[in-house]
Amino acid sequence: MNRLTNKVAIITGASGGIGAAAARRFVAQGARVLLVDRDEAALQAVADGNAQMGYCVADVSQPEQMAACVQAAVQRFGGLDIAVLNAGIEGEVRPITDYDIATFDRVMAVNVRGVWLGLKYCIPAIARRGGGSIVITSSVAGLSGAENMSAYCASKHAVVGLMRTAAAECAPLNIRVNTVNPAPIETRMMRSLETGFLPGQPDAAKAAITQRIPMQRYGTPQEVADLMLFLASDESGYCTGGTYTVDGGMSAR
Repeated sequence: MNRLTNKVAIITGASGGIGAAAARRFVAQGARVLLVDRDEAALQAVADGNAQMGYCVADVSQPEQMAACVQAAVQRFGGLDIAVLNAGIEGEVRPITDYDIATFDRVMAVNVRGVWLGLKYCIPAIARRGGGSIVITSSVAGLSGAENMSAYCASKHAVVGLMRTAAAECAPLNIRVNTVNPAPIETRMMRSLETGFLPGQPDAAKAAITQRIPMQRYGTPQEVADLMLFLASDESGYCTGGTYTVDGGMSAR
């Protein structure tokens, strides 16, 4: 079943593990997808010549660049129905008192300002098509505290607030807005965080993190993409303003 036939999606952070998995899943279900990220070579590798994909090189924290990507999706594919605002960076693993101020500001710029700009420019385009769906990538760190991850945790809490505000504003426009809140997923970001948690001991760090997950494993990008697909599709037509965990039970603790 092609659950996204005739739908057009934009996916930010599309060269990373979750973004790339979502792009491939959406295309397999009939969508045309514009990929957005800063790394052109990585975007080309994801698109891999697929006519159902295009890409736009951009920093999502810059308004002119984000607006241009939305316009590119409209011009190439005729409109916009779905936005997956997934771009994010992890920052440092340090106590608040030792955290670098410039790094904090950059995390907030990408993870919060980038989502806000995505909402600002995607909402009008989706509204012109009669409605659709916006999916924002938060985290289990957006639902509870996380030691030594002040910027990341704050940013992922912030996008839940943005989502709830946008869901209320967009309901009259027939646009649904939700967050996906993953636990640790097998991606580059987790390799970076493992190094920060226990420098020089990535295997021990992964084992310690895994012990906190009832299902005793990390998730896969494909499992997150499956949830994004549901929220992007018409099957979730009465779902808006929600936080949807894909976390192996981690938030239950």
